[in-house]
Amino acid sequence: MTSKNGSTLLSALMFAGASLMMSPMAHAAVPAAAGAGAAPVVTAPVTGLPDFSDLVDKVGPAVVNIRTTERVKLGQGQGGPDEEMQEFLRRFFGGQMPPRGGRGGRGGAQPQEEQVQRGVGSGFIVSDDGYVMTNAHVVEGADEVTVTLTDRREFKAKVLGADARSDVAVLKVDARNLPSLRIGDSNKIRVGEWVIAIGSPFNLENTVTAGIISAKARDTGEYLPLIQSDVAVNPGNSGGPLINMRGEVIGINSQIATLSGAYNGISFAVPIDEVMRVADQIKKTGKVTRGRLGVQISEVTRDVAESLGLGRARGAEVAMVEPGGPAEKAGIKTGDIILKFNGKDIEKSSDLPRLVGGTAVGSRATVSVWRRGQQLDLPVTIVELQDEAAAANKAQPKKKAPEQSTNALGLQVSDIPAADKRELKVDAGVQVDFADGRAASAGIQAGDLILQIDNTVVNSAAQFNSLVTKHDPKKPVALLVRRENVTRYVVIKPRQ
Repeated sequence: MTSKNGSTLLSALMFAGASLMMSPMAHAAVPAAAGAGAAPVVTAPVTGLPDFSDLVDKVGPAVVNIRTTERVKLGQGQGGPDEEMQEFLRRFFGGQMPPRGGRGGRGGAQPQEEQVQRGVGSGFIVSDDGYVMTNAHVVEGADEVTVTLTDRREFKAKVLGADARSDVAVLKVDARNLPSLRIGDSNKIRVGEWVIAIGSPFNLENTVTAGIISAKARDTGEYLPLIQSDVAVNPGNSGGPLINMRGEVIGINSQIATLSGAYNGISFAVPIDEVMRVADQIKKTGKVTRGRLGVQISEVTRDVAESLGLGRARGAEVAMVEPGGPAEKAGIKTGDIILKFNGKDIEKSSDLPRLVGGTAVGSRATVSVWRRGQQLDLPVTIVELQDEAAAANKAQPKKKAPEQSTNALGLQVSDIPAADKRELKVDAGVQVDFADGRAASAGIQAGDLILQIDNTVVNSAAQFNSLVTKHDPKKPVALLVRRENVTRYVVIKPRQ
């Protein structure tokens, strides 16, 4: 939701509206009887829309604009539009183009770094000594972060840490006696209550929008029961506060539901309770750790609940137990229905990862499961949830050097067993055991099937290697490759 172009030009901003003025003491006198002297009946006062002006005056100074920049190298390897035009001119005008900027110099000049604006977002100050909250995606990839207050003071901010799962980041500026916002309780919010958002949509600083809370605990992510509202939120509002009528922050504006990229009537905020839990960990350790149980779960349907004797749909159905994980060691089995975690009811499957994630790593917990008509309480030791990148690296098998040498394309292949051919419904082909060099650069991976080389059907590994050996190394080669259920040609180009 951050604007990638901080210098967006809005050619015209047109606001049309009509205001309905109502006297707060409007009343009508209605005779109680037809006779003279009848006492009039006064109706109840008519109340209008709330006035947010005092609230904005109070909280506005603590809301900040956040600009991020990154350092990019110029002069080598950019590959952007300017470089592509330079390459075009070099090809058609003999390579005698001067360096960019029209100045003389050698073509082999060292690349230079330039600061370019990366995005614009919002944030808010939570303590007078300079702690600032915003979204993780606002500062992701930034080399420099600038915080601007409503009084035009600017500070360079240090990113203390960011958590992608909750989309929360903590910044620190070197300042004292700053205006700050009071933290509310997102557990006490009510659907229908008025809220306001303040931020920098489209880089229009200190913009205030208002609406109501539309829903609580909206499930849009694994760990985030988001607050849904109809407050207008647009690119640039990311990281700004959602504030109740008492002037308390109850969330960080983070997402919108849209097909166009702009506000479409539904916006989401990270609850402030989750924000502060994340912020406390970041301040202490610079990162966020969460607990893991080691199960894959799904929602319990009404039909399943009735057939198992649960009475109503609740809990989380265990679809898979991680081998060697905490759940398996605790005796949790596939088909179990997890009803409680540490005594807290699991009404929806999404409740479980939030509760487990908020549990201290290494602590003991009790998982209550429904199995074959009875409830069992199982003790489990919680382990740390890996970040997504680390988990992906661990799950990805390491590329091992082949026992045999690869062919000229960088491939090692083997024959496909007859039983596998029947299962895969192929009549010919070889299986890729290892891919390196030009083949790997072209996207071929271990596990792919090669069905054809140029116009020749591949029947065996020996035949394939022979055809590769005979192929002219100065010409490209086309391989018909199948991966899962998709088959396509992959062209491997000759060495330059």
